Amino acid sequence: MLEVKDLQIFYGDAQALWDISIRVRPKEICTLVGANGAGKTTLLKAICGLVPVAAGKISLLGKDVNAVPANERVSLGLSMVPEGRKIFTGMTVEENLKIGAYVNKVWNRKEEFLEKNYDLFPRLKERRNQMGGTLSGGERQMLAIARALMSQPDLLFLDEPSLGLSPKFVDHVMEIVRSINDKGVTILLVEQNINIALGVAQRGYVLESGRIVMHDDAQALLANPHVKEAYLGM
Repeated sequence: MLEVKDLQIFYGDAQALWDISIRVRPKEICTLVGANGAGKTTLLKAICGLVPVAAGKISLLGKDVNAVPANERVSLGLSMVPEGRKIFTGMTVEENLKIGAYVNKVWNRKEEFLEKNYDLFPRLKERRNQMGGTLSGGERQMLAIARALMSQPDLLFLDEPSLGLSPKFVDHVMEIVRSINDKGVTILLVEQNINIALGVAQRGYVLESGRIVMHDDAQALLANPHVKEAYLGM
């Protein structure tokens, strides 16, 4: 589904990522974990075409997308739920969702996909005419996920979906993530909360200071002594 090979990213003269190589397999939940500032969001933005690539290769569904603009990567089946939700607070829930369908391949079917999202997120249906800025943090996260799903992605990026949410709502969001994956959407999940991330994923990569330091099955990473000491305080 996705292959990143020997990726290097710079911000000006400062290097942010060194020789990153990851693979995401079709229909799996793969997670990228690491501390704040490790480079997780930078990697997602590079794959999405929002950050220039200094070296390396990004392939989506077997297609080299290094030179493909960000908007065209959405048409190829990639969508991202950004850190901090980034919903349009001055627009209604339904207007936010329709913006997610602003892609040629789905625009004419946006009403159909609206209803599918309302089935997945009944609370959003209740608030369809409510302004985005009046929603709770959990509702904003649901809206951000639903908006990303409106483009009917094959590969969905979730950047820190648990950030700022209550433990109860985090569990609810993870149930939604599993449900989306069960419908055939491949997911790359970025999280600081390693217990949550590895609890829902099949495989994971650990990113530290701009470098991949290990990757393995999720349960093997949870049992890894370095992961336990560095991230779980064990």
